[in-house]
Amino acid sequence: MLNVRFLLVLLALPAALFAETRPLIMGQNGVVVSGHHLASDAGLDILKKGGNAVDAGVATVFAQAVTEFDRFGIGGEVPILIYLAGQKKVVAINGHGPAPQKATIALMKQKGASDIPGDCFLPAVVPAVVDSLLLSLDEYGKLSVADVLEASIRIADTGFGVYEPYRSRVQAEAARFTAEWPTSAAVFVPGGRVLGVGELMVQKDMARTFRRLVEAEAKALAAGGNRSAGIQAARDLFYRGDIAREIVDFQANFECTDAVGVTSTGLLTVDDFANYRARIEEPAHTSYRGVDVYKVGFWSQGPVLLQTLNILEGFDLAGMKHNSSEYLHLLAEAMKLGYADREWYYADPDFVGVPEEGLLSKAYAAERRKLINREEPSLTLRPGNPYPFQPKQQAHAPIPSEIELRPDAPGTTGTRVADADGNVFSATPSGGWMTSSPIVAGLGFVLGTRGQSFWLDEDRANKLEPGKRPRTTLTPSLALKDGKPFLAWGTPGGDVQDQANLQVLLNIVEFGMNPQEAIEAPLIQIFDFPPSFFPRRVSPGSVAVETRLPVESARELEEMGHKIRPAGEWSIGDTTAVFVDSERGVMYGAAGPRRNKSYAVAY
Repeated sequence: MLNVRFLLVLLALPAALFAETRPLIMGQNGVVVSGHHLASDAGLDILKKGGNAVDAGVATVFAQAVTEFDRFGIGGEVPILIYLAGQKKVVAINGHGPAPQKATIALMKQKGASDIPGDCFLPAVVPAVVDSLLLSLDEYGKLSVADVLEASIRIADTGFGVYEPYRSRVQAEAARFTAEWPTSAAVFVPGGRVLGVGELMVQKDMARTFRRLVEAEAKALAAGGNRSAGIQAARDLFYRGDIAREIVDFQANFECTDAVGVTSTGLLTVDDFANYRARIEEPAHTSYRGVDVYKVGFWSQGPVLLQTLNILEGFDLAGMKHNSSEYLHLLAEAMKLGYADREWYYADPDFVGVPEEGLLSKAYAAERRKLINREEPSLTLRPGNPYPFQPKQQAHAPIPSEIELRPDAPGTTGTRVADADGNVFSATPSGGWMTSSPIVAGLGFVLGTRGQSFWLDEDRANKLEPGKRPRTTLTPSLALKDGKPFLAWGTPGGDVQDQANLQVLLNIVEFGMNPQEAIEAPLIQIFDFPPSFFPRRVSPGSVAVETRLPVESARELEEMGHKIRPAGEWSIGDTTAVFVDSERGVMYGAAGPRRNKSYAVAY
């Protein structure tokens, strides 16, 4: 039924093939969608050279670290979902690094931090990008480190044209770069001047770092090692070799003053790097109207989407008018319940017994569904009790009836790839953006600040502990239909990610939109839970609405008691998506217009 509904839209030529701002891209051999056209081109070139979706995805993400340094860098994180056509299964890459062994609640409080700040070195965790990408390449790709880094080296070495909003991000931080972070100023404010739109942004040190990875691979191959040994040599250089030592030395000797006024060096050690390895995991999963939806685990906010789908499955959404007040009210209230559970239960499962089975139980969702008032909004954050649906597991702390809120926090990109063999790659790269901390001297990238997502509160599941991964907002999505690839999608936007992901999926499943239409339809955003980023201010009952939303819907929501917060016409998230029509052998790529730079390519 779902495929038929989608195809009927496609056949209504010409309007349905061309959404309001951008065309729906189609190809039979491969499709790549990312946050920058040069990165998408890098991935497509890999497909044309015989690489699979994983090879192309890895190449695309590396290129995004060059072209989207305002949003993402290799000092950050990259959770990944991969559908393996040969094995007919979905795997997750836990692309998130842990906190340093020195990072404790007591240390943070000793330094005078009531919350972990969003800049400098105190929130730095072990960079996960290089290991996560090279693990994916080793296990599921076909090509070499040299192959997947070729485009990134070229772009970093020769430059790319500066664009808005890249220039605006540099302009906003130029004074700090110049006054406090000389290594960053040398790259972004050369000669004391911010580059204008169209001028070339050259990053020689980043190119040199990538070349060192390629050289490590080449040395291992020359010594008689196989492909896997070559990839392992590149991983070891970054995490157990000279690059790790250079990172540690820089942050251990550079004093940085952060947003809470603490001046400190970094906490990372060579042992933190040496002990880190990305890993392959089983994804979280639920079914919705015959669609199997996959997310990375409870160390991310991803399962919020699954919980919310379970709650909404009890309502006839298709019988409602799209973006009517009735429909949007239900979305907001269901999301509040999902995010309440995220706030109390989600954390690194290596440290906390997360009641995963109970949280994803359909029976638990039915109980949560009863809390929704169809006439007025909830203004409290109410975590549920999943333990009756989770045998033999105890709560990490007494479950509060509601969570106290702190009354009234940009980054991330996206990567989606599909190939002709049916493999699909979906990633949400983020962190390590250029404004988070100074560029590491000689290496060309910065450390991320994901540790700000930890709480300095002993009762929280997501409290700071040495070696623990902070719960992340990064949340790629992948769905199957009848056991075959159906949709890969995701968006930047921090805590809004799974709000936008939910609405895009429902636009397709419930309202028969094609992916480009689903992405471009007006979105809403709620603020009823503590943000994952410093300074964690909350606005219960507020609903941001893109101003293209029907005026009547916004008015009726306000009459119900929602506090309407008008946002820009194109302001919530920036979804990228790949839709796969397995029956026809056609792949569709859709890129959101909201940041005016995402790009879909296919052949």
